[in-house]
Amino acid sequence: MQKPILQSEASGEANEGAEEGNSMRDMSMGSTATNTKDAAAVTFSEMQEAFKGETTASAKYAAYSKKAEAEGHHQIALLFSAASLSEKTHANNHKAVLEDAGQMVPAITPAFTVKTTKENLQDAIAGETYEITTMYPQFITNAVASKNQFAQISLNYAYKTEQKHKPLYEKALAALDANNVKSLPDVYYVCPTCGNTYDAAPPKRCGISMTSSEKFVRITTIAS
Repeated sequence: MQKPILQSEASGEANEGAEEGNSMRDMSMGSTATNTKDAAAVTFSEMQEAFKGETTASAKYAAYSKKAEAEGHHQIALLFSAASLSEKTHANNHKAVLEDAGQMVPAITPAFTVKTTKENLQDAIAGETYEITTMYPQFITNAVASKNQFAQISLNYAYKTEQKHKPLYEKALAALDANNVKSLPDVYYVCPTCGNTYDAAPPKRCGISMTSSEKFVRITTIAS
């Protein structure tokens, strides 16, 4: 005959089950908190890396612009000048995310080698390819996991802009190879919010950040 369960025993078992449930829930919550904390740390580290990369790219493209101008490729020099401003915008956005979160903004001394304009274009294409296929997709995924909306916005601005830079460089390289550089645009427009770059008159609003095109920076000369 099965022993009847007394009220006190039932209460004890119920309490024990509740405590076990609470314990499991606490463990689950603790795991989530740890994962979120880890994801945040990864995102801040990657934002620092992105800041370094964009700061270097801005300085490098400015130098590439002067090299192209010296070689007589004015239109390519304008493209590099516009790209330099664009990358500086990305660097400033990444920096703002870090500062807003009280994170360290790394000191960076850009290091790069200026070669021929053709080699510089090839280098730029390789850099943009890495950013749009590997770096920024990974950084954005981790920013989503960390629930850092500011980081997501800044990273997406850069990611979408780099997707536009790559074909601009490829077009310039093709023109250089065909000895037809003068067929390239004589003016570029850069969005001050996200760095979006246009090689023709832009729409009323930026296609990435929706910033009014009236605020765009018009690039017609080489930065000194």
